[in-house]
Amino acid sequence: MLSLEQNFPFVCIILSMATGILCAALKPKKAMVVCIANLVINFILSLLALRYCIKVGDFTVYWMGHFPAPFGNEIRFGILETLLATGFSLVMLLSILGGLKHVFHDVDESKQNYYFLMQNLLFASILALIYTNDLFTAYVFVEINTLTSCSIVMLKKGRETLVATTRYLIMSLLGSGLFLIGISILYDITGHLLMPQIKESVEALAATGAYKFPLEMIICLFSIGMGVKSALYPFHSWLPDAHGSATSSASAVLSGLVLKGYIILLIKMFYRVFGLEIIYSSRVLDILFVLGILAMTIGSIKAISERDLKRMIAYSSVAQIGYIYLGIGIGNELGMAAALLQVLVHAFTKPMLFNTAGAFMDVADGKKKFKYLAGAARKNMFAGIVFAIGALSMIGIPLFAGFSVKYYLGLSALENAPRVVLSIIALIISTVLNAIYYIPALMVLFRKTEDTEKVVFIPKNPDIPYIISSIVFVIANFVFGKFASYFIDLIIKGLGMFA
Repeated sequence: MLSLEQNFPFVCIILSMATGILCAALKPKKAMVVCIANLVINFILSLLALRYCIKVGDFTVYWMGHFPAPFGNEIRFGILETLLATGFSLVMLLSILGGLKHVFHDVDESKQNYYFLMQNLLFASILALIYTNDLFTAYVFVEINTLTSCSIVMLKKGRETLVATTRYLIMSLLGSGLFLIGISILYDITGHLLMPQIKESVEALAATGAYKFPLEMIICLFSIGMGVKSALYPFHSWLPDAHGSATSSASAVLSGLVLKGYIILLIKMFYRVFGLEIIYSSRVLDILFVLGILAMTIGSIKAISERDLKRMIAYSSVAQIGYIYLGIGIGNELGMAAALLQVLVHAFTKPMLFNTAGAFMDVADGKKKFKYLAGAARKNMFAGIVFAIGALSMIGIPLFAGFSVKYYLGLSALENAPRVVLSIIALIISTVLNAIYYIPALMVLFRKTEDTEKVVFIPKNPDIPYIISSIVFVIANFVFGKFASYFIDLIIKGLGMFA
């Protein structure tokens, strides 16, 4: 008999899907209330599930329909999954709150309820990727994630978003196709779709040396497929247009959460489908390590050359995704924990930057180019402070969350002698490059101009949802900076339940 808390992850997925469908039949304002209420409930239930997992110190397997393996469908959760779900539900809530004003401005009134419909279905798919213990179910929700992500980009009015959405859809479908081919081959040689049964078959095949090349090909297909969908360099070309052209809250969700769902699924497959011993022998971590370093470097170089604020932040996401793959590629437990800490830190930091970019655009007549944003932070000093905190975190200044990630990535590299030199050099170069584009951006935003020297920005109608979400994001940034060791310990305990 399951306890009440053990039912909460399944309830969260079903609730998000049900409220999404409900939004389609409601007027925009009511759809907004339903969407926000769903995320508040999800946060509370996920937090209670996390508390339960910490208390019992074990994972739970939930049989949907009460049919056990290999016939039924499963979700599985422990400390790591519930921690991610709790963090993601809060980020989703804050991202939507922070960009509400722009949703009602950028999206046609007749389609605004569909925006909240898609956000709820998108969140349901992210939760399913975190919790599912079944590869085909993962594929189904990967596709739901793809379609809903493209939809929230496309809902913004304008030709630019249609072009960006088309590129996004093509690249996402390419990644999904590679993932599906990998599942098909894996099912052919193992006869299973549930992760524990696949792992048993894969380990038996590896012990005999059978199907060695197909297994390596499957690992390659999964890694490339999820790499394309998470914008790992060199598969990142779709990201700046999609994230740069969407409405602010959509950009926040896409960068903060959507990319991470695919990375979490990839990590889950490494642990639960193949096992780390097979992953190490396949040398795929070497490739991810190199691509992570390239992403950290080239993403930052691209950001330096940008003259569009939202596209600069989008290219910064390419670099920040590189940190995650660097941690995975280092190939030890602390490296994986640092990568997952970066998943959470980036999830809480990048939406803050995208929503604040929207606030700057409000005082620049909707323009995104730096030449029009000079002095914008003086016109909206609150937004300027929030952006400065996010920028300093991305650079890696001590006391901020971004520093904690780089610190633990460096520690993990010290435990892997062959990769320590490259890792430390990459972290130093990336930090310098981050400073090269974020500090000049801050200088432009805070620059004194003829229009801003005598301006004291006191808005007639303060954007209260944006202010509340930004305050919570800032607090979270300092919490991750101050208590990073606590989160690392939680993640490591969660990884112990993950295999």
